[in-house]
Amino acid sequence: MGDEKSAVKTLCRDFSGLTESDCIRIQQKLSPKIVQKNSIAPEDIRTVAGVDIAYWQEKGAECAVCCIVVIDVKSGTAIEKQYSLGTVIFPYIPGCLAFRELPLVLETAAKLERKPDVFIFDGNGILHPRGMGLAAHASFYLNSPTAGIAKHYFKVEGAEFTMPPMEKGSFSEITKNGFILGRAVRTQNGVKPVYVSVGNHMDICTVTELALALTDGESHIPIPTRYADLETHIMRKRLRER
Repeated sequence: MGDEKSAVKTLCRDFSGLTESDCIRIQQKLSPKIVQKNSIAPEDIRTVAGVDIAYWQEKGAECAVCCIVVIDVKSGTAIEKQYSLGTVIFPYIPGCLAFRELPLVLETAAKLERKPDVFIFDGNGILHPRGMGLAAHASFYLNSPTAGIAKHYFKVEGAEFTMPPMEKGSFSEITKNGFILGRAVRTQNGVKPVYVSVGNHMDICTVTELALALTDGESHIPIPTRYADLETHIMRKRLRER
């Protein structure tokens, strides 16, 4: 996996001409290429980028802002923030969210001064009907390990899980036909779980450990995606008030 910052830029593209059938074919083609093994040792993960997007309507157009916040794992502090805004052209198609959000995500990632070790998304990786949620799909463009850590459960037909015990660190596996799609993880005592899944070039145990390690006492949401979520709301408010 290369380190060239320019690699993100050159792979950016517009998906607006694709039909739903085109999107599904792309997802089905990419899904077998997912690697559920760590390409970086967990102890070598020093920086993690949280990615989030917020939407709003402006003069009849659907607008969006993507924010990426890079966190130093050891200190839990933000060391870089970048954002991009644009008009969303691609329609909402269930199961094809990546095609709406990838152009803005990649534009923002290309602005980062230093490539983070891992990208985590407020969304899903292989916990998806075709194993190709945003965190999984983005990995092929970001050329980095990725993971999904979602606040809400994305229901996949045929998938099953039970809620984990209420203690911090407990989890239950989300499975379909014996295959692990993700986990429901308690990152704090007595709070709602988050739903973690592999994006690419990571294993589910490492994603789970990362979610727990990056959660502080202020929220059950890991710091990178929580900070990215806060930044998107700040930027959306600022942009709407222009």
